[in-house]
Amino acid sequence: MAASFLSSLTSRYALLSNPYFVKRRGGACYINYIRSRRPSFQIRNISLFPQSRPQRLSFSSTAIAQAGSSRCLDREELVVLGIETSCDDTAAAVGQWGNTRSDCIFPKHNIQQADLLSRYGGVAPKMAEEAHSLVIDQVVQQALDASNLTGEDLSAVAVTIGPGLSLCLRVGVTKARRVAGRFNLPIIGVHHMEAHALVARLVDSDLQFPFLALLISGGHNLLILARDVGHYVQLGTTIDDAIGEAYDKTARWLGLNISKGGGPALEELAREGDSDSVKFKIPMRQYKDCNFSYAGLKTQVRLAIESRSACVDNNPISSASFQDRKSRADIAASFQRVAVLHLEERCERAIQWAKEMEPSINCLVVSGGVASNQYIRSRLSYVVERNRIRLVCPPPKLCTDNGVMVAWTGIEHFLLGRFDQPPPAREPEDYVYDIRPRWPLGEEYLHGKSEARSLKRARIHPSLTSIIKSSAQQKN
Repeated sequence: MAASFLSSLTSRYALLSNPYFVKRRGGACYINYIRSRRPSFQIRNISLFPQSRPQRLSFSSTAIAQAGSSRCLDREELVVLGIETSCDDTAAAVGQWGNTRSDCIFPKHNIQQADLLSRYGGVAPKMAEEAHSLVIDQVVQQALDASNLTGEDLSAVAVTIGPGLSLCLRVGVTKARRVAGRFNLPIIGVHHMEAHALVARLVDSDLQFPFLALLISGGHNLLILARDVGHYVQLGTTIDDAIGEAYDKTARWLGLNISKGGGPALEELAREGDSDSVKFKIPMRQYKDCNFSYAGLKTQVRLAIESRSACVDNNPISSASFQDRKSRADIAASFQRVAVLHLEERCERAIQWAKEMEPSINCLVVSGGVASNQYIRSRLSYVVERNRIRLVCPPPKLCTDNGVMVAWTGIEHFLLGRFDQPPPAREPEDYVYDIRPRWPLGEEYLHGKSEARSLKRARIHPSLTSIIKSSAQQKN
């Protein structure tokens, strides 16, 4: 039964050997895929439901790893719509695969559901779903309009199908399938964490496989060895809470304004504090693996707040006295120092493990929403210097959830023939969407298994890597 279940999943990632005819305005474009040249990628427009003016940045793309037989592609004809709704960002981007330097147009601010974050002290799934539903049509249309494109100009639609909040994922998947069905377009299901890792290949033309990646966000802590598109080894993950969750909870407890995110608010306050004033313990030092734990550090923070009698209940930081603000800043700085030391120690070990498996590794990619934190970037820069490798961090606007990373990852897989055929224009009301709230990215490294308390094992789907490997075996 398990085998048949895996087989049904792998069929979605079948490596298609036949050429595909991409529907375009005024005709069809014949595609025979290639991975041997270094083309460029152009983001025609990205919409994150902003009210601010867009700004233009220039990025170069990366070469796709060598593989497959001799194939050719008119890249100017490949245009992919990317849709992201896995958490609290409603995002869309239209990306074009071309042969010139890439231009990326996107808003100055990543607009989240700020009022909901403040009201509920975090992401409330049902409220987030409703917020996505209210703006998803407008966000996608803005991306198309600003690009002077319509659905008829698209080659495919890429959408995040997991991991994430199921209610939120459903909004994006529903919209993507409607667009794909209406214009008879292939659809590409994207892994959210893979998109965070691969977006670094868009902005750094020298980044080649294999590389090590630290993916840090509100719901995830992952250390992975990236061997190729869709092929990953998981070196470490969180056994309880992710670093972003710890930042957000600490920011709430300290009475900070989290409308723009708890992480940025805490990082700003920490600059005013003494990072050695509170002696927090670094988590999991007794375990010589690459896994993370932040639940215990959160408890330490809560006890420190209580022991210092910090007046945080119903007393926002804006109303705090000078002494009270100083006390909160010291806690924030001490928390941040220890939270990041935990990252540093795990990355040091992961680099050694990765070099044992892939001696050619020379890059550490740090991505995900928390990777926007400048203190984290500065501390990890020392780690890579000691290990004589290079640190690659996407721009902060591409670290938070965005449509660019989804469109880019969709193109990477599309060029390898990994996509689903167009859905019907009208799907039955009882159609069950392919949504994967818990979806591992890579295969677990044997030495990476935690000796601490058990990890949560509620896995609905096999990992992305195992699905792709099984698909390749079936084809052979």
